[in-house]
Amino acid sequence: MDKEDLCQKIKTIYPDIGRCGIDVDVDYDSSNDRWKVGLKRGNKFLETFLEKGDAELCMAGKQCVSLGLEIHQLADNASE
Repeated sequence: MDKEDLCQKIKTIYPDIGRCGIDVDVDYDSSNDRWKVGLKRGNKFLETFLEKGDAELCMAGKQCVSLGLEIHQLADNASE
């Protein structure tokens, strides 16, 4: 799996990204052996991590729950 594939999958599962002005950036953090997902909307920024197994489930379209919570939190905070 590469970062572009994971980024596209996240955008597919969470269509609010982009449409609501939420930008997403994905990068592999080799020092922590997990994927780093950055979410930005305006001047608000959240960063979360996906373990390899969670990223694989996300790619399979089965589960991206923790990431979904972060996206909703960012959307809520950015609208304040």
